Amino acid sequence: MFIEKLIQKGVHIEVQIMGDHYDNVVHFHDRDCTIQRRHQKVIEIAPAPFLDSSLRERILTDAVKLMEYVGYQNAGTVEFLVEGDRHYFIEVNARLQVEHTVSEEITGIDLVKTQLAVRQGVSLPSLGITQDRIDACLQKDVNTGLRGPVAVQCRITTEDSQRNFQPSTGRIDLYQPSTGPGIRLDGAIGSSGAVITPFYDSLLVKLIAKGHDFHEAIARASRALKETKIHGVTTNIPFILNVLHHPKFLSGTATTRFIDEHNELLFYDPLDMSSQNICKFLAEIIVNGPQTQLVNPDVIPDKAPAIPPPLPSSVEETGVPTGAGSLACPPDDLDLRMMNAASRGASRGYKTLLEELGPEGLAKVIRSEKRLLICDTTLRDGHQSLLATRMRTYDMIKVAPSYAHLLPQLFSMETWGGATFDVAYRFLRESPWRRLELLREAIPNIPFQMLIRGANTVGYTAYPDNVVKKFCDEAVNYGVDIFRIFDSLNYLENLKIGIDAVGAAGGVVEAAMCYTGNVADPTRKPYTLDYYLDLARQLVDAKCHILCIK
Repeated sequence: MFIEKLIQKGVHIEVQIMGDHYDNVVHFHDRDCTIQRRHQKVIEIAPAPFLDSSLRERILTDAVKLMEYVGYQNAGTVEFLVEGDRHYFIEVNARLQVEHTVSEEITGIDLVKTQLAVRQGVSLPSLGITQDRIDACLQKDVNTGLRGPVAVQCRITTEDSQRNFQPSTGRIDLYQPSTGPGIRLDGAIGSSGAVITPFYDSLLVKLIAKGHDFHEAIARASRALKETKIHGVTTNIPFILNVLHHPKFLSGTATTRFIDEHNELLFYDPLDMSSQNICKFLAEIIVNGPQTQLVNPDVIPDKAPAIPPPLPSSVEETGVPTGAGSLACPPDDLDLRMMNAASRGASRGYKTLLEELGPEGLAKVIRSEKRLLICDTTLRDGHQSLLATRMRTYDMIKVAPSYAHLLPQLFSMETWGGATFDVAYRFLRESPWRRLELLREAIPNIPFQMLIRGANTVGYTAYPDNVVKKFCDEAVNYGVDIFRIFDSLNYLENLKIGIDAVGAAGGVVEAAMCYTGNVADPTRKPYTLDYYLDLARQLVDAKCHILCIK
């Protein structure tokens, strides 16, 4: 069951919980995780410094009550959104989260060690962990009434906030983190000489600062961030400093939309070139000379830049539109008419059978086939992998005839859908429809397949039925044969919208069931074997041709 509540100015509060095997559940107080970007937390504070005391007690009580009710064991986090004097439950994270460090700092309890002991069957009281002893760790200041100590965690990542948090890769030339009173560093890959590759989590190190109160903790975090030196890759340290110094953050009036509403946080004055970079530059020039042909004619580039030849000025020269400035259009050396003529001589494939027998006939052929049928997803990966902004129509068309001639036995090729539109329009500046049309001409004998998100088609919001129908009509006209239709919640009514639209357009309906859990365990409700069997029957009754488990 999903319950929705509109919260316009929310504050994100979570409670750190630990439960053992003897019905003991304790909390390690609350954390303020309001400062986040795209639901990814950036700065976490424990305890929440600006939370009303009565509201805080209600949140802590509800969190413990919930976990006691379910008999929770091990470490976990109960998360809430707060607006005004009301709190709303979001979810339980049944694990130790990245920000557990601030809870450790304010209570002095090692949560990792504790959860391992609990898993071994040790009770919390025998570890000396009771709610009274945890509460005694936090004291109220007689002057301000605020509780302390306070701990702040800042996630230092290799991202450039000025470029929409674009990941920064390369070699870390200098890694010199700051230390000092109240500073803790949790990290693994940060070191001089380490190489940050594209295949990574952008989190480099967590900097945790503890102080007597909120303002002392922020001051220590600010000092440590300013003294941290990381050269060779770009980090988000200037962005974090902008957040820590912002009046809204310091006054406790920030909401979960704080970063989205304050674009100025992303920008900062570029720092002067460091002495290390100057020395590196001078050494390179002294030893190897200027590495540019403008100054040093002896410099020979390793290879010529991979830029396609100038675009033709008219349609007649290549048989395709020029694309008005897009580098993705075929250059002069690509003769599409010759290529397509060659493809027309390709062997018969399942596309041929589909044209002769129709979707129902193709489904019968599939059911009678004893061999494993293969769908090639290479060209779809060209839309959604590291090649996403590099795999152009020009590149795809170059290899397309090889598919037609060398792999006619493929059942299908997933060439479209998913991220195609976003990548084609925003990055490559080309038409995904034209891409589909050219691929269809070059590969006439293999069915094309695409992913469609039920009523969402290839977007992330529900569209009217007539839009879904028209989209499917056009997709079939441009060359899509098989539509893999899914809904993340297996909601049959959303699936039926896509099923009906594809069926009416004359496409092959491949209805997908999103699978989770262990169907062999009848206690894991609601996603039992009977649930999936019943869903499969309903999809068959909805006139799908192929069943898919996603």
